[in-house]
Amino acid sequence: MIKLYGIASSRALRPIWLLEEIGLEYEHIPIDFRKKENLRPDYLEINPNGKIPTLIDGDLVLYESMAINLYLAKKYGADLYPDNPEDEATANMWSYWVMTEVEYCLLSVLLHSRVLAKEKRDPERVGRNLKTLERPFTVLDKALTDRGYLINDRFSIADLNVASVLSWCRPARVKLDTWPHLHTWLEECVNRPAFKRAIRK
Repeated sequence: MIKLYGIASSRALRPIWLLEEIGLEYEHIPIDFRKKENLRPDYLEINPNGKIPTLIDGDLVLYESMAINLYLAKKYGADLYPDNPEDEATANMWSYWVMTEVEYCLLSVLLHSRVLAKEKRDPERVGRNLKTLERPFTVLDKALTDRGYLINDRFSIADLNVASVLSWCRPARVKLDTWPHLHTWLEECVNRPAFKRAIRK
């Protein structure tokens, strides 16, 4: 059976959400980084980086959340994974794009507006990163102007990977009114039953 280590309030949300979408049986081991469980010797034997999530599927051990998701979607995801090289490349593009263009800035906004203790928060960093996010949000909004989803107008691994990062907008209280297509798309993604199940893990 597939084993997934991590908790939903981390990057483990992405593979948890995907596994819930697929309906694949898996064992969830809730390693909590906030309790430094990811630094336990038994976990470090599995993932010497000490990061989460980690996936075990038979003899395969995978560390990075996006690598895990692309693997799971391709092997088990059926309709969630593209069926031709062009759409596969597009799914990869959006998955890498959200990691390089959005994740760091949005995580910084979340940390410095909601997560960190008030004395450790930096309002200037929040403002600076919100300004930086305007460009990628505009790019994504434009891509969604005449379609409901990122590939072939149906929910796919591309949408799941991107929305898993953008879902941080809610706890970070980032308003998306300026980007109506992005806003509508994200609401549809995070209202999927599988996402709602995933965030409870």
